[in-house]
Amino acid sequence: MAHPAAPEARALRVGVTGIGIMGSNHARVLAELPGAELVAVADPDQAQAERVASFLGCKAVGDHRALLDLGLDAVVVAAPTHLHHKIALDVIGAGCSVLVEKPIASTAEEGREIVEAARQKGVTLMIGHVERFNPAVRAVKEAIRGEHILSVAFTRVGPFPPRMSNVGVVIDLAVHDIDLIRWLTDSEIAEVQPQTSAALAAREDIALLQFRTASGVLAHINTNWLTPFKARTVHVATAKKYVIGDLLTRQVTEHFDYRPDGSYSTRHLPVAYAEPLRAELENFLAAVRTGRTPEVTGEQGVASLEIAISCLAEHGAAAPAQRRAVG
Repeated sequence: MAHPAAPEARALRVGVTGIGIMGSNHARVLAELPGAELVAVADPDQAQAERVASFLGCKAVGDHRALLDLGLDAVVVAAPTHLHHKIALDVIGAGCSVLVEKPIASTAEEGREIVEAARQKGVTLMIGHVERFNPAVRAVKEAIRGEHILSVAFTRVGPFPPRMSNVGVVIDLAVHDIDLIRWLTDSEIAEVQPQTSAALAAREDIALLQFRTASGVLAHINTNWLTPFKARTVHVATAKKYVIGDLLTRQVTEHFDYRPDGSYSTRHLPVAYAEPLRAELENFLAAVRTGRTPEVTGEQGVASLEIAISCLAEHGAAAPAQRRAVG
């Protein structure tokens, strides 16, 4: 989204609404970033907002409307997903740029309304798919650059999060990897074949999702809230190499040079040290300041959400993914 360049001479005035775990982390990073002034945090839980504000040295207010009264350049929306649509439209309507945590909204139609509002208002809209900024993911992307990709497989599992109530594992977790499949392969998802189950919870808490991209890459996501420990891995097979990335330990290994006797070569790839959330927010603020397109656009956020929603529809045989947005 285009946005008039903000003056270089002053820090961008930023606020965060929704001060749960993710929102608190956004606020922490923003308070440390040069070129940004964390003006205030907002949350209906006033005690929580005041705790975070006191620690970070900013104001605490009750909701996003009070944030907007403070004259901000940008707002981070980290409220529950079902509130994203209204809050984002209010922020955009006030002329503020906005970073909306993933997923962009509860429905693809709501997401498209957010995208269109930002386009009409001429403000920056970015979606918080933070795994794009994980240095291990970036190392994997670099390792397969120019390669003929055959398959991509993600595992994203862990224990049930007590905070989660209004979505299941597909929207909460798998949407990360749906976005990464599209990004790593530079191709749209053309077919989905999902299997989901609500084993212990009201919503799906286990999902095995299979995809085929328009370029022919086969992809798989294994995600659940039934594993007692967290695991985040990606395996990519190309015609010439096999790359494994651990997104938690940030170790990336490349296997290559296969020989007739069954031997092969292995090397550990260098992975930059960086906090993904800091890199994401730096990218967002640079887009606000310069008017450049942010790394994760609203259109891309809608496209990944549409795929995730299609995985929750009634399913049987493999079916084409139904999407209009292209990211």
